[in-house]
Amino acid sequence: MGDRMSTINVNAIDKESGSTLTLGGAGTTLNVSNMVPDVALSNRNLIINGAMQVAQRGIDVAWASNGYLALDRFTTVNNNTAGRFSMKQTADGPSGFANCLEIDVTTDDTSIAANEHMLVGYKFEGQDLQQIAKGTADAKQITISFYVKGNGNATYMCELFDRDNTRLIQQQFSVTSSWNRVELTFAADTTGAFDDDNLHSLDIQFWLHAGSDFTSGTYTANTWGSQVNANRAVGISSIYSSTSNYFRITGLQMEVGSVATPFEHRSYGQELALCQRYFFTTDEADNIIDGFNVTSGESYYNTYLHPVVMRADPTITIFSEGNSKLGSITVIRNYKTRWSWTATANDTGRGYVQFEYKADAEL
Repeated sequence: MGDRMSTINVNAIDKESGSTLTLGGAGTTLNVSNMVPDVALSNRNLIINGAMQVAQRGIDVAWASNGYLALDRFTTVNNNTAGRFSMKQTADGPSGFANCLEIDVTTDDTSIAANEHMLVGYKFEGQDLQQIAKGTADAKQITISFYVKGNGNATYMCELFDRDNTRLIQQQFSVTSSWNRVELTFAADTTGAFDDDNLHSLDIQFWLHAGSDFTSGTYTANTWGSQVNANRAVGISSIYSSTSNYFRITGLQMEVGSVATPFEHRSYGQELALCQRYFFTTDEADNIIDGFNVTSGESYYNTYLHPVVMRADPTITIFSEGNSKLGSITVIRNYKTRWSWTATANDTGRGYVQFEYKADAEL
């Protein structure tokens, strides 16, 4: 006789502690009319640009000062060291990923002073973290997963830094010369709630280099505590040991709970719009040109809408300006939704302003 197909009709499934539903092999069909999942089926990933698709500032940016370089939403700290690097959007990744964030060492530093440290970070608004219920009796675990690769074997540190309550937790992870997925579940913390606002509440920080001020303490994995700098990067390798070194990461995901689910991909358009809440820039292909019939000595104005509502009133920076019959433009208003400029005519006739700009509302 041929194989027979089994059908199970279930009205509802809800999870109870310790419960397990096991089905048979091939040919079994489960019809469910009302399933209540433990985690959201969408919007699980609290990271923006985790697949490293968006790089509005450029695809290869050398470090010159701390802050945001190439990949949107990812920041760097490089303090008290002669080591230097570039952040790149590199066309490499495991199956399903076209790009990664690469830290490429350009100057090594093998004489490590006590206060040196270099890390790559990601910053969160407090209002985006309320589902974690941190600081309450119902506090949730957090799982961070990512794909990572280097030029050889290394050990680095992944740290969560609660800025609202100055509490930290760390876990080491290993890097090899092949792409591997790292899955780190961080303990729930019943101490210290995140503020419910649009300000900086939490960092993920990847420690890639540190001196003894940050490595001479005790490594206690996966335990929340107050800030003790000596404990923050114990046992890590130094990415600055050679100019041959690099660090590549992609598929970064942070989600509520103890399970690392498959990476939640979003379209490029979705990721770009999410990034533009924090930063937006024009480029040479879409610069601004406004024409006016002008009279010398009179002032002229215009207003532009941002592509999305920004996190806060942004800082507007004008660049590549080239005007005719109008002086340099001055920003007179900048809001979360729009900004305005003025310029005074220095001649009479048909004039114009031509420029590019960036709007920065990063954490």
